[in-house]
Amino acid sequence: MSSVGKFSHKKINYGLLCRAAKSPVFSHFSFASILFFIYAASLISNFSIYSAEFRTNEILGGKLFRRIDPQQQQIPSSASLQRNNIIEEESDPLIPPHKATSEERLRWFRRKLPELEILNSTHLSGRFHGRVLELFNNNCSAQFFMVWLSAAQSFGPREFLAIDSLFSASPNGCLLLLSTSMDSHTGYKILKPLHDRGFKILAVTPDVPFLVKNTPTEPWLNELKAGNLDPGSVPLFNHLSDLLRLLVLYRYGGVYLDTDFIFIKDLSALRNAIGAQSMKLSTKIWTRLNGAVMIFDIYHPLLLDFLQEFAKTFNGNRWGHNGPYLVSRVLERLGNKAEYNLTIYPPNTFYPVDWVKIIKLYKKPQTEDEIKSAEDILANISSESYTVHLWNKRTRELKIKEGSVMERLISSHCVICQHITDA
Repeated sequence: MSSVGKFSHKKINYGLLCRAAKSPVFSHFSFASILFFIYAASLISNFSIYSAEFRTNEILGGKLFRRIDPQQQQIPSSASLQRNNIIEEESDPLIPPHKATSEERLRWFRRKLPELEILNSTHLSGRFHGRVLELFNNNCSAQFFMVWLSAAQSFGPREFLAIDSLFSASPNGCLLLLSTSMDSHTGYKILKPLHDRGFKILAVTPDVPFLVKNTPTEPWLNELKAGNLDPGSVPLFNHLSDLLRLLVLYRYGGVYLDTDFIFIKDLSALRNAIGAQSMKLSTKIWTRLNGAVMIFDIYHPLLLDFLQEFAKTFNGNRWGHNGPYLVSRVLERLGNKAEYNLTIYPPNTFYPVDWVKIIKLYKKPQTEDEIKSAEDILANISSESYTVHLWNKRTRELKIKEGSVMERLISSHCVICQHITDA
């Protein structure tokens, strides 16, 4: 029970206190001490109320929330992230036991279901739709979405730089961060530097049952919650992230973005677009698409096809099957129909450096050839790209070296620009 709950159940007899104060054995000092105790308890109670109500009073348009200590603002360091990831993997109910069989994993999942609050509507998530509409009713140049289903303590310098970079490119956009952990006092402190500068960002606990309602994925969620569906060996938050991005684009329309990008140009003018990760140079035909950047109108028919594919072919054992591979699968099978009005951009638009070559962007060029290559990469990105994907799955452990292409890119496309070489 919270301190506010405990305090509200205490019965304090103020009359008894007054009579005791008149007693010669009850000194003025004792009476003052008791009054101080009551006052302190009241402060604790008020602070608990403030903490409990914080989530229902998110800040829009840069208005500051009172009583936040500026000295407590900090972004977790890389070292602390590694410790947090170890703890998270040991205790997170969304991460299945290692090397379990399908039957063992299903038994484990059924035991863990009561802990998976994200699959259910709660008092907090029930306000999701209203909070979304409130954010987007702020003269947004574009509606941006990101998903963060890890702990708030794992939201580090690199993720913060991605959001910082987004607002550098699109200062009048509105960003909705779908996250239970960041929809908290801790999450607010992490994002506070952005609020202080007037950027419109809101971390909101998603209401998954509301989002899947009357979509092809509603029966899928019901089966999962009933314990009849193997979630697979890949952590469930990966699959939920793949699903949530499709659902919010379908319900609200806008721009979905992963949290490992640097933004070079404003995406606000793009509509109904997706990017190729790779293509054949000879034919200019894409070979793989990627859903890390997706831009769609509300209720777009292709999103409905994506959701149908997710529910019909869900496979929790293959990384990417329900995400980037799904996008490629559907468009390869159905083709780019005229009704989609879809633009498929070449790799240079969103993914100018692939996941194999990205590593060299973190290193400071040393030789003359390396320096020339770095300048060519920067010039190409500046002229042709909207974003640069950092491929965090491959580069998370890499340090951004001072003087590297990555350091120069970030420092040229950020507002706050803190902890660049720590990211």
